[in-house]
Amino acid sequence: MNFLKSGLQTVLGSQEPGAISGAETVERLVERVNSSTLLEDRRNACRALKAMSRKYRVEVGAQGMPALLQVLEMDRADPEIIGYCLDTLCNVTFPEQFEEEAENPNITVNIGEQFTEMFIKNSENVSLVLNCLEEYDFRVRWSAIKLLTSLLANKPKEIQENVLVSPMGVSKLMDLLIDSREVIRNDALLLLIQLTKGNANIQKIVAFENAFDRLFDVIKEEGCADGGIVVEDCLILMLNLLKNNPSNQQFFKEGSYIQRLAPMFVIPPEQEEVGMTPQKVSNLLCMLQIVRSLVSPLNPQQVISSCQKAMRSSGLLEGLCNILMGSGVSPDILTETINTVAEVIRGDTSNQDYFNSVLAPSNPPRPALIVLLMSMVNDKQPLSLRCAVLYCFQSFLYRNEPGQNALVQTLLPSTAEVSSLTSGQLLLGGLFSTDQLSNWFSAVSLAHALLENPTQKEQLLRVLVALVGSTPVSLLQQCTLLLHQANCKFQSKVALLMLLAVWLSHCQLAVKAFVTIPGSVAYLIAQISANEHDDNEYLIQGLCAFLMGICIQFNDSTVQGSEREDLCQLLIKRIGLETYSAKLGEVSKHENYSRSAKHPQIRIRSSSDLLLDYEFCKLFKALEAIITKTVNGFGSGAENITELTLSQEASGLVGQYKDIIRDQDNRLQKLQEQLRNAEAESAQLKTRLEQAQNTNSQLSDQNILLKAQLQAASDVQKSQQQSPFHLLPTHGENVNHQVEALERQLATLTMQQQDHLSRANYFETENRRLLAELEALKLRTYEAEQGARESKNDLESLRKDQEDLMELMTDQENKMRMYRQNLKKLGGKVDDDSDDEEQQNGLHEDGSISHY
Repeated sequence: MNFLKSGLQTVLGSQEPGAISGAETVERLVERVNSSTLLEDRRNACRALKAMSRKYRVEVGAQGMPALLQVLEMDRADPEIIGYCLDTLCNVTFPEQFEEEAENPNITVNIGEQFTEMFIKNSENVSLVLNCLEEYDFRVRWSAIKLLTSLLANKPKEIQENVLVSPMGVSKLMDLLIDSREVIRNDALLLLIQLTKGNANIQKIVAFENAFDRLFDVIKEEGCADGGIVVEDCLILMLNLLKNNPSNQQFFKEGSYIQRLAPMFVIPPEQEEVGMTPQKVSNLLCMLQIVRSLVSPLNPQQVISSCQKAMRSSGLLEGLCNILMGSGVSPDILTETINTVAEVIRGDTSNQDYFNSVLAPSNPPRPALIVLLMSMVNDKQPLSLRCAVLYCFQSFLYRNEPGQNALVQTLLPSTAEVSSLTSGQLLLGGLFSTDQLSNWFSAVSLAHALLENPTQKEQLLRVLVALVGSTPVSLLQQCTLLLHQANCKFQSKVALLMLLAVWLSHCQLAVKAFVTIPGSVAYLIAQISANEHDDNEYLIQGLCAFLMGICIQFNDSTVQGSEREDLCQLLIKRIGLETYSAKLGEVSKHENYSRSAKHPQIRIRSSSDLLLDYEFCKLFKALEAIITKTVNGFGSGAENITELTLSQEASGLVGQYKDIIRDQDNRLQKLQEQLRNAEAESAQLKTRLEQAQNTNSQLSDQNILLKAQLQAASDVQKSQQQSPFHLLPTHGENVNHQVEALERQLATLTMQQQDHLSRANYFETENRRLLAELEALKLRTYEAEQGARESKNDLESLRKDQEDLMELMTDQENKMRMYRQNLKKLGGKVDDDSDDEEQQNGLHEDGSISHY
């Protein structure tokens, strides 16, 4: 206080500071800053303003901000006064309230934000502060960092834009990371963390300013994963640069930074025994988030694939699996590691195969997948861990046909004795347990084994299950029976309906098997037509409507009484088209649908949120409109002859033609890409050839000119030797030197000319070769286009023939029915077989249609 009193007396004279108000004192100090010609007076006034800025923030900010900004611009040569100004501005714009101003009635909650608005009205003010970062003096650089941090906390978007438009603004901030003073470097890390949030442009600039190298250097200095809070700050900044930024993700991969990250996942054996420190846990969680940011399913597929391959080759996936199977790992780390492994292996066959080969350190050793599934169906395990295991198992099955086939094979009858526990046994045990969460997890896992795999949908129809005290029945029949039970819980019903929907979609044999189960269709109709007002019941009705629609859409009309038209007529009479469409739409209206459809990973707050699955939502979105159109088409009497109404053989033929066309389209795209590349390379070679020819022409001209100069020099030398009046010796020596220099230059140019001639010949040869390849590619592209066109014409012809055939059959049946009716009216005799056939087809003499 004596120092403050002395400073105020120096500025204001001998008058006591307490004799005047704080506002008047600030006014006089600001006047002294503006009017003093001596640097020392201005410095003392700035020091006093800094001292008063915490208690009299409003007065200092309102009156002194222009004067302080002027000092920043005019007195750059004096670090001390610049430091005082920056500290004062930092206090004025500080986002929180100081203790000294707690009793000041003029202070509002957002006073710092208001002064920040005043400060950034002129974008040059931010540039002034950024320019202060170039000053190496500790007081100036550190104060500038603190001021930028305060400004950024108050107005992040505006400050980000100002930094972007400031010349070399990001570069000046990046230079702080190599400052030898740890306080500067650490506070700069915190500033960059805030600056890079949500701004892709700044993230790209920071990344290309060598940020990853500098961050890894700091991490190494601080002890890598075992380091302190500074390592965590570096990892958080790295995560900011990578998350949702494909450009930086690709740059990270191409810069071999994944290889630098991989060793940090190696945990020493002694740490596994004693456990990790809380800081090590925090660091590891950040590292796992960085890995996930590179392989997130929301990233472009090209980035995901390249990063997944790098993680396998660098040993990073191996390190993750070691953590997964290690002992002494905290639940948080274990759960996040499982989620990370899921995204590293998702859709990558090589990584999926490696993960399938990982063994847990048990006696005897068991596959890691089996150990994880045991945790998933165990109701004693934490919910977050069970959800993570499901996500990992789904990712293992994603686009992994061999993995899907292997799972279904463990469910099929086998003559060989199975001594070990299988994944299929675990899932069936969970499906039929009394824990509804285990039911849900197991049903969703089985559904993922059937995605985009019609072969396994048919194979699963062969699976038989025998509960205690009951005869063996098919798995499909058992799932249907579970739905009918009165004690079937809500989540279990949702899970079973989703499993059946995935199973029956695009599989006519499964639909046929389902509609032949007694009471299956009647149960769906009863659920859809029920009048309930609970959101959960609405969801059940919507799922039943969806399953009913699948039974109609993928029905081959081979089951008597359950043909497509019969089921549609049943819907129309018992429920009505409008009601059915409304019930079907209840699925997408449910709040859980929009949340589940966003990301493959399950993100829930409680166990009651486990309802819809991501892949099921995709299936529903793809089929809802098709089912509605089909059902409405039958209701309006329109013909609905689609490829699904064709015979099994015709459908297979149509599918083959589709595959052929798809393959030819892929080949055509590849050939067109090669053609574009070849044309670009040919154009580039032509340009280089022209440049080489121009250079060769210039060299030829220079060669001729040098020869002429050399000849002239030789003539001069000869004339000097014959002349009786010799020139001075020095002049003769100069001519000799000129001749020698010209000869050397001529030799050099001759060699260059020969080199360019050979390069020009090479370019001409290469151009001819590329032109030949170009012509060949054009020919192949034309042939591929012709083949694709012919295949499409054949497919259209086949479809037209099928449609004509169906029309003829329909006309014939109508005529036969009309003839029989006329014959009956005339008193003629009609075979009993014909009457039975009409009754089986649902027709009466009055033309009405019976329903079941």
